[in-house]
Amino acid sequence: MRHMLRSLIFLLFSLASLPGHALFAKPPAPTAVVIQPDPLGRETPRAMVSGMIEALAELDYDRAALYFDQPAVSSNRQRMQAIGQARGFHALLDNGGSIRPFAALSNEPGGTLDDELPIDQEAVGEITVKGKPVPVLLTRGQDGDRQVWRVSKETLSQIAAATGRVTAAQQAEQAAEDKEFIVAGAPLKDWAILLGLGILVFGGLWMLAALLVADTRRMVADPAANGMYRFVEAALPPLSLLIAVGIFYNWADRLPVAIVARQTLLRYAGIVAVIAVVWFGLRLVDAVAELAITRMQRRGRRQIVSVITLARRTVKVLLLLFSGIGILDTFGIDVTTGIAALGIGGIALALGAQKTVENLVGSVTVIADRPLQVGDFIKVGDVVGTVEDVGIRSTRIRTGERTVVTIPNGDLSARQIENFADRDRFLFNPVIAVDHATPSAKLKEAIAIVQGVLAEHEHIAEGARARLGSIGERSFNIDVFAYIDVREFDVQVVIREALLLAIYERLEAAGIDLAFPNQTILLSAGGERAAVEVAEELPR
Repeated sequence: MRHMLRSLIFLLFSLASLPGHALFAKPPAPTAVVIQPDPLGRETPRAMVSGMIEALAELDYDRAALYFDQPAVSSNRQRMQAIGQARGFHALLDNGGSIRPFAALSNEPGGTLDDELPIDQEAVGEITVKGKPVPVLLTRGQDGDRQVWRVSKETLSQIAAATGRVTAAQQAEQAAEDKEFIVAGAPLKDWAILLGLGILVFGGLWMLAALLVADTRRMVADPAANGMYRFVEAALPPLSLLIAVGIFYNWADRLPVAIVARQTLLRYAGIVAVIAVVWFGLRLVDAVAELAITRMQRRGRRQIVSVITLARRTVKVLLLLFSGIGILDTFGIDVTTGIAALGIGGIALALGAQKTVENLVGSVTVIADRPLQVGDFIKVGDVVGTVEDVGIRSTRIRTGERTVVTIPNGDLSARQIENFADRDRFLFNPVIAVDHATPSAKLKEAIAIVQGVLAEHEHIAEGARARLGSIGERSFNIDVFAYIDVREFDVQVVIREALLLAIYERLEAAGIDLAFPNQTILLSAGGERAAVEVAEELPR
């Protein structure tokens, strides 16, 4: 008992001597297992098929056999058997077999989930065995620490059954083909056949499209304003290219040419298809936008022109962006990682491109609030001129000196904009200066004359007035306050001139003189200047 008590006291003293953080320290976290990517790229069906086709193109049947679901090679006999299977599979694909185009293969680790196959199987093509089509199946299984896709054992058994019946003549024919001039893993004649087919199909459809456009142009009176012609002209050339790609996909897959040539050209035909779709979209957007702009300008709805222009540029940028993503995906570049990185890089981009973002927001503000439109005569700060274009980043103004001033939309939306085009009437506010020598009766007559001219003119708005505003040092000043009830600047200039001429003519006929600047010089008897009186310039 005494021994146990001593042990307990010793334990308590030992615990008390430990630092506090040691008592409550967490146990070390287990080390995460890092799974290295598959060097053969078999994580997805698309990557697996691409890697296998590359091995077949290089006639590297040792590497091609690694894409089969079979035990690891442990002897020379098994190695030769695996090479024979890969060579046989290559021959079956060249002789009537097919693999789905690159874009149609799943790029997901789990494969396609809605193909009515087991979750660990994927159909990627077919081969011909005993005159019947047999699907080429992939199976997903474990290879070390990784989950990879490989050609299934079921397909391998079909390959073995088909290649086991190869005759000596067929072997001699295959050996002769192996001696042909090979380019990029396929005979040169196969490349020529496929490229010739593509040129023939596209050239024929292009000529047909050109003839249809020419016939449509002859049938319409005004091609520039005809919506049907604009659509046909914009759509047929890229549409012919897109149809040519579809025909090439269909025919090339049936030709007895090397699978490497077929799969390579079908893969990059996807790029041509993307270009055709984007080309079609760009031409269609331009045709629709130009037609809409023409109609809006005829109706005088200039504010819509800026919206259409901005929308057209935005759609074009989006089309080019998505086409770039599609082309990168065709080249096998994983764009999902890059798109996800945009979320992280967006913060840095926003910090580094604040002005660009500000201008984009300013563009939206200018278009939505509509303080100005294309064709408006405006004043922004010291800049006075006509708006020529409202773009995504900036607005261009043509000044009276015919120079072009470009103002960023972020700056424009924050500044005071004076729009002369929105005026519903023009102020007519001259000062009629009558000479000091005019008697009071004539002065009253002068006021009545000015009032009469205003009242008689049809374009002077109601409420116009003319009153003796002040008696200056050298004139009686009649203040005129009226509005010329027109919207066009050029029209109001003519009316203003007519009003001033009418006032002057009637005052002249009544014998009433206008005051003019004068200078009186008094000279002394000796001829020297004694005093000088200079009249101030009369207000206009």
